[in-house]
Amino acid sequence: MKWLCLMMMSMLLWTLPALGEAIEGEAPQVNSAEGEAKQAQPAEDAPEPVWDDTIQQSAVTPSAENDGEADDPDATPTPVPSVVMKLVEQQKPLTGIKVGIDPGHQAKGNNQKETIAPNSKTTKPKVSSGTAGVVTRIPEYKTVLEISLKLREALELMGAEVYMTRETHDVNISNQERAKMMNGYGVDLVLRIHCDGADNRAKHGIAVYCSRSNSIAAESYRACEAILPAVCEATGAKNNGIVSNDNYTGQNWSTVPCLMVECGFSSNPDEDVLLNSEDYQWLLAKGLTQGIIDYIQARDGE
Repeated sequence: MKWLCLMMMSMLLWTLPALGEAIEGEAPQVNSAEGEAKQAQPAEDAPEPVWDDTIQQSAVTPSAENDGEADDPDATPTPVPSVVMKLVEQQKPLTGIKVGIDPGHQAKGNNQKETIAPNSKTTKPKVSSGTAGVVTRIPEYKTVLEISLKLREALELMGAEVYMTRETHDVNISNQERAKMMNGYGVDLVLRIHCDGADNRAKHGIAVYCSRSNSIAAESYRACEAILPAVCEATGAKNNGIVSNDNYTGQNWSTVPCLMVECGFSSNPDEDVLLNSEDYQWLLAKGLTQGIIDYIQARDGE
């Protein structure tokens, strides 16, 4: 019995070291997930990753160089179309030149009378109400002011100093007063902007009018010769020629070169629509401006 106990104790002592080694060998397997996690961590002296804030910022914030470019949906395009901007290439040829613009008529006519010319007993209404578009029904006084404002912008781009008899419809300025206003400004040239009308709705085209016998009649005619072909070329409108007479107060009282431009017939359905379109108004402005440049250069011998 004693022998049996000694044998069992001996076998137990023999097997314990192997069991201990087996337990120690399994320990890394039991903690393998933790061990892999530790291996994935950087060493204590390894640098941490740096996030480039400047790159992130540039990806969401436009640079100052790109501010206001065409891809900005709120950017405002130039109001002047290319047909007028082409004139800028001429390097402001109207610098030092004063131009007067008289948009014809006004919201309410004035039937009080005034003399048609100095030293004349003939009288006419101070200012008529004008015509209106046969299709658009837009009154002449509105159409001609829109044309005149575009003309002013084109002339100022060319360097001219521009004076207007009116910039709104709610005025009461007679034709005689308008002429005297421009005389006082001492302008180089006055353009009176109007639209024509006729019973015959087929009539169309552009004509210019100037006085026949006052002191500036000859120079006014020279201006007409330069301006009429230029505006007809720009618009493609029919050239209805130059009319010289002493029927118009605004020309007769002028002491500076002056002409009246009948920009087209409001009584013609097609021309009425054109006269009240932005594109055609800019073509009129461009042609009139080029004609004024031609006149000034010819006058000054350039």
